[in-house]
This record gives sequence, C-alpha cells and structure tokens, in this order.
Amino acid sequence: MGSGYSKMKKQAKMMQQQLDSMRTEMKSKLVLGTSGNGLVTVTMNGDKELQKIEIKPECVDPNDLEGLQDLIQAACADAYQKLAAESDGGMGLPGGMSLPF
Repeated sequence: MGSGYSKMKKQAKMMQQQLDSMRTEMKSKLVLGTSGNGLVTVTMNGDKELQKIEIKPECVDPNDLEGLQDLIQAACADAYQKLAAESDGGMGLPGGMSLPF
C-alpha cells in the first residue's frame, strides 16, 4: 500500500512540474488578433496582456470613432480566442483538463 501512495505522489509532482512548464511557455507566447480584413491588428501575450495595437490609417475616420472602437474590440476578442485555443488544445493535458488561465 505504501508503494502505491509514493507512486501517486511522484506522478502528482511530475504533473505539477508539467503544468508549471506549460504556464511558463504560455506566458511567453504572443498571438495576433485581427479585424476588418487586417485594418486593426493587436498583439496579446499569454497573460492576456495587450502588447501592441496597429491601426491602418485608412481605417481612421474622425466621423466614425465607434466603428474603430468596434474593430479594436473585435481584434482583441480574436486574440483572446486564439490564446484560449492554444491553452486548451495542443498542450496534451490528460482527461480534457484545461489550464486555469
């Protein structure tokens, strides 16, 4: 009985190390989110922090700031979805687990 417990404890420690490694890897990832056929592009890191916003000049209309705001919001949502897909898939977590970030 003791050897089964120590084996489980060892496996739990290995899983924790793998999770820590995956978290570190995700933090260093950068994803691009786009909207308006590339008129607005945002760069977001794995901590979901906005790193950069690029807006093409032809997108800026002083009479339609709401449209620009919508494009920025859509680009951020796109980047967020890409990060979520990368953290859930491709990480090889057992049993359909996902990372808590």
